[in-house]
Amino acid sequence: MDLRQIRYFVAVAEERNFTRAAETLNIAQPPLSRQIQMLEEELGTTLILRGSRPLRLTDAGRLFQEQALQVLGRVEQMAEATRRVGRNQNRVVKIGFVPSTLYGGLPSLVRKMRHAAPGLDIRLVEMVSLHQIHALKEGRIDLGFGRLRHSDPAVTGIVLREERLAVAIPQGDPLAASDAPLPVRALAGTKLIVYPKEPRPSYADHVLRLLHGHDVRPCELEEVSELQTALGLVAAEVGLCIVPSSARRLRADIRYRILEGARATSPVVLSHRASDSSDYIAMVKDLIDEMYAENPPWLTAEHNLSVRGDPDPEGGAAE
Repeated sequence: MDLRQIRYFVAVAEERNFTRAAETLNIAQPPLSRQIQMLEEELGTTLILRGSRPLRLTDAGRLFQEQALQVLGRVEQMAEATRRVGRNQNRVVKIGFVPSTLYGGLPSLVRKMRHAAPGLDIRLVEMVSLHQIHALKEGRIDLGFGRLRHSDPAVTGIVLREERLAVAIPQGDPLAASDAPLPVRALAGTKLIVYPKEPRPSYADHVLRLLHGHDVRPCELEEVSELQTALGLVAAEVGLCIVPSSARRLRADIRYRILEGARATSPVVLSHRASDSSDYIAMVKDLIDEMYAENPPWLTAEHNLSVRGDPDPEGGAAE
């Protein structure tokens, strides 16, 4: 097989249609079909079930697609790194992040990285946790900081801490009268704002699972795309919103109360390709240990149930 056949297969697997894949690749459909057939003959197995509409991948096809994305990502990464060396440019490290990690340790970590390795060209890419896993496998990012536990063997995920959840409350709401931790059951019958609206599963689903686990039903749900939008609606007295504790510094015109319970947390997860043995991976882990040893304000027990090295509570979230 060659890279052309791998690219052809990935296009068909993504489009689930030979005609659209051919258009995307700017080739005719017959030679595309022939190349896929030759690939299957070489592998000795069927990759695509052609009798369905849209096309479906076999189990072997899904495995091949996953591996193919990694191969193509690494090839592109290799090509770009070679070009940059040829142009005598700095090495690029791309970091995917969910917005809420900006209110915890990510800015401090990036500053430490720039100081420890001034030759690194560090680029930050806002990306939801679910997309980070795919982007790592495809080589589009090198590290990810998200809120999604996963079991993908191609990606190593390290839970750095379990951050407590807090309820953002309009100042005039009766629940804002106290600073004491809030029982989850107190949210029964309230209007709740959740985010992000998509993709799913997401942090919104984690919040809803937490409520359902306590047999709590809001009277109304409103879905929005971003954390900042959700908090703006809270300030406008539209409803309540459950946020990671570190996000409490975002707005001063609303009140916050920590949610009670060991499951009322959201993990902060560092992810990287399992096969990546680059020196910057070890450097980042060392810098995180150094940063955590400094015990910054966002790492205290007020904001976190546990940190790296502590027992890992059950539960999890996605953003």
